[in-house]
Amino acid sequence: MIVFFIFLAFVVFAIMIRLLAGGVDHDRVRQYIEECGGKVLNLNWEPFGPGWFGEKSDRIYCVNYIDKDGNEHETHCKTSMWTGVYFTKDQIVKHAEKSASDSTSKQSLLEAENQQLKEELERFKRQQSQG
Repeated sequence: MIVFFIFLAFVVFAIMIRLLAGGVDHDRVRQYIEECGGKVLNLNWEPFGPGWFGEKSDRIYCVNYIDKDGNEHETHCKTSMWTGVYFTKDQIVKHAEKSASDSTSKQSLLEAENQQLKEELERFKRQQSQG
């Protein structure tokens, strides 16, 4: 009977340690992405994700996040207390939408530059014809 309670206590202790490690991992990954200017959308433990075979200390998560440019990514992430945060198979699943004001401002800048170049060309032609 005592062996059963020791075993049960060990199982409960192991589950508590795993839950605590998962919470710390979530915070570590979120902080890493936010420091790069992004925002985490979804973060799920994936014990059999890419690179799981033979791995003893790192835990693997499937992460969806938006980067600083507004692109949505899906990636797998390995992390542990001692190794930091490493992404694998990071791919953009949805590109950021360019706003109409961005393209309008770029177009107006190009039009202004085009006008300036035309004026410079006219000055150059006048100088050539006078000289």
